[in-house]
Amino acid sequence: MVATETPSVDIGWQALDFDLPGIDGKQYRLSEIKGSAGTVVMFICNHCPYVQAIADRIARDCEELRSYDIASIAVMPNDTDAYSADSLPHMKEFAAKYNFGFPYVVDETQAVARAYDAVCTPDFFGFNGDLQLQYRGRLDSSRNQPAAPDARRELFEAMLEIGRAGKGPAQQSASIGCSIKWRAAA
Repeated sequence: MVATETPSVDIGWQALDFDLPGIDGKQYRLSEIKGSAGTVVMFICNHCPYVQAIADRIARDCEELRSYDIASIAVMPNDTDAYSADSLPHMKEFAAKYNFGFPYVVDETQAVARAYDAVCTPDFFGFNGDLQLQYRGRLDSSRNQPAAPDARRELFEAMLEIGRAGKGPAQQSASIGCSIKWRAAA
């Protein structure tokens, strides 16, 4: 397994809307689920040890952010033909195991992951209430093992700042994880 780090991006970049199917059979549009104070769009999958190490923290932080009118959505971008552990039935099991209280959707064509220039799982994008990018960093200092229980909650703190001020922190640490499993070119 090769660890991939997220690149820096243009802060202020406008989120692209999408319409993706969720594990619950519903369709989710970013424009319809966005929070009035901000929105977290994260690219995750089930089989990645970096995601597994923080899945409970993702659920905790997203649940708490909801009380600040900050919405969250998780997008699974991987090629499920090559990585069956990331298939829809396994997505449902994973979300239930970690008590996800946010939509978990699948990007079957990988068009959304490409449009966002997502590179790894997990890959976190924090947008303000106008869906302008203000944060692209990590959840916390965890790697493929959980960080200490008292680790600084970097994404959570950044999203609170975005919710209050509309802008994210100047200092942001890149996320690291498994590369997205792209479909072979046709």
